[in-house]
Amino acid sequence: MDYELFKLLGISLGLGLLVGLQREYDDQKMAGIRTFTIVTLFGSVMGLLAKEMNEGWIIAAGLFSLVTLAAVVNYYKVNKDDPDIGQTTEVAFLMMFGIGAYIIFGQLSVAVALGATVAVLLHLKTTLDSFVDNLKAKDLRAVMQFAAISLVILPILPNKTFGPYDVLNPREIWMMVVLIVGLGLAGYIIYKLLGKKGGTVANGILGGLISSTATTVTFSKRTSNVPDASRLGAFVILAASTVAIVRVMTEVAIVSPQNLNVVAPPLIAELVFLTVLCVLLYFYNSNKEAEELPEPDNPAQLKSALIFGGLYAIILLAVAAAKDFFGEEGLYVVSIISGLTDVDAITLSLSNSMNSGEIESHLAWKLILIASLSNLVFKAGVASSLGTKQLAKYVWISFSLAIAAGLIIIFLWPESWVF
Repeated sequence: MDYELFKLLGISLGLGLLVGLQREYDDQKMAGIRTFTIVTLFGSVMGLLAKEMNEGWIIAAGLFSLVTLAAVVNYYKVNKDDPDIGQTTEVAFLMMFGIGAYIIFGQLSVAVALGATVAVLLHLKTTLDSFVDNLKAKDLRAVMQFAAISLVILPILPNKTFGPYDVLNPREIWMMVVLIVGLGLAGYIIYKLLGKKGGTVANGILGGLISSTATTVTFSKRTSNVPDASRLGAFVILAASTVAIVRVMTEVAIVSPQNLNVVAPPLIAELVFLTVLCVLLYFYNSNKEAEELPEPDNPAQLKSALIFGGLYAIILLAVAAAKDFFGEEGLYVVSIISGLTDVDAITLSLSNSMNSGEIESHLAWKLILIASLSNLVFKAGVASSLGTKQLAKYVWISFSLAIAAGLIIIFLWPESWVF
């Protein structure tokens, strides 16, 4: 007995049931749980026949029959008094046939991911419709600008190195720009989905996803007008800085995943310490109700992308020059200076240096953590200059403890502690 074949058909059955269940729950008249299950299995059967007979036209014939069936059903729908002209179910109908056939020839993980994605998209209809309805002109412009940054500009850039130390690759530099803008846009979209009043914790999390420095500036200014909100503002600033560590680890995971087992553990230790500080400061607050998160700027502006690209290129050169002239000591200085205003650029630069073998991972995580600690000093200075004395006190105490913990990790962390 061919158990592998039954496993494939079982996966096909499960995916059909999953999508069909959602359509049945949504009370779709055209196709429900039984129809979607049969269609997915039908795709798999057509795939099996095509594989057995080595004839690809069999799958095309099955698809044609389903298209004909959908056309007939739609003909009767249009001729009703109040026709439902949506095509979502019909497209999902054909998609599940294709997934059923792909299961026979392709990778099971891809087929399962596709089937689950179809089910989730169908289930999120109301949420997605509400999201689109709440979009403003600037929101659509952000999406279009990201498309231009990632799909128009990136492909035309040369993929070769230039300049001193042979480290400036326009396409690789712009890839990092796409990554950072994409992360910022993801935070912006989450903000739009959650709404403006997501609560205190959401303010800190979203601030860290979009920009912890911008969050520090915003809430520092706010406490100058509302002194009683100093502890609350300090919590939001601390929470945003905590999430910024997660953002840094995400960048390393994307750019240099093979080194994450070395880089992540000490950063997680710092993250845990910051999280504990957040919890303590949160419960120390008598008023836990935050004002609404201010409308963030468009994270996909071309000007901001160009500035980050330029900063990243400068740091690439600085890292190469510092290592050439001063060795490891020079890299520490670069990390401290660059981390004052932007941790993303130095993190990405070091991640690429790990990939090329120019810097060892055990040194790289120390430099990344130093840049993060340097950024805490900068944000504490911002809080002191723009906010109240009370805010400055809470931020400096919290950040001083976090910096002390980070320095202990840097000096005492055993190199053998890896994932």
